[in-house]
Amino acid sequence: MNLIIDTGNTRTKLAIYINDIQKSLIIVKTKDLLNELIVLFKANNISNTIISSVANINDSVIDFIKNGNSYLIILNHKTKIPFKNLYKTPKTLGVDRIALMASASIKYPKENVLVIDAGTCITYDFINTKTEYYGGAIAPGIIMKYKAMHQFTANLPLLKPNNKITLGNSTKNAMHQGVINGTLLEIDGVINQYKKNNDNLTVVLTGGDTIFLAKLLKSSIFANPNFLLEGLNHILNYNL
Repeated sequence: MNLIIDTGNTRTKLAIYINDIQKSLIIVKTKDLLNELIVLFKANNISNTIISSVANINDSVIDFIKNGNSYLIILNHKTKIPFKNLYKTPKTLGVDRIALMASASIKYPKENVLVIDAGTCITYDFINTKTEYYGGAIAPGIIMKYKAMHQFTANLPLLKPNNKITLGNSTKNAMHQGVINGTLLEIDGVINQYKKNNDNLTVVLTGGDTIFLAKLLKSSIFANPNFLLEGLNHILNYNL
């Protein structure tokens, strides 16, 4: 039984996998992670754990997992992975992007795969038929764009995403058009760019805005909100 921990500054996802099948998924506040781990370890026979974190991991969390006799991997650039990492600055490569490429390499072997992670930032990462990863791109996400317009101007309000706006006939609607339509054109443009240079391209959309964007995009994609968790599980199994 594998425990997958994807922790951020405010929220943490905890998923249990058995034979590559997700059995449960819990989302908790990161400050409550230790308490949730105590409950999970009491209720489940967890033998292996992997942690992917963009924040500092509390020592008490690490100590608890180790004391629970669970094999532990804290994902970093030195972790053994199922693809060739040819990124020029591997130490700076986010663990989330590592996990996504691991997922792509296992789920779509010997294919050209573009993974789009639509969250706080939108990341574009590509792995080729030789399982080689060279990099991709990082762009502002939807919420970040709304916040930027509000924070860096005197009069523009802070809005929430709206996918029903078809005409920018007011300031608010114009902002929605700029953010949502601009993001869709960006994503479709990047996909088309990769398609021109790579035959039989598989495109995967994941991240917090997956459901919102999947309904609006013109390009053919596979929408999988759990693609990162699956990648972490693949890396954990790869190291057993």
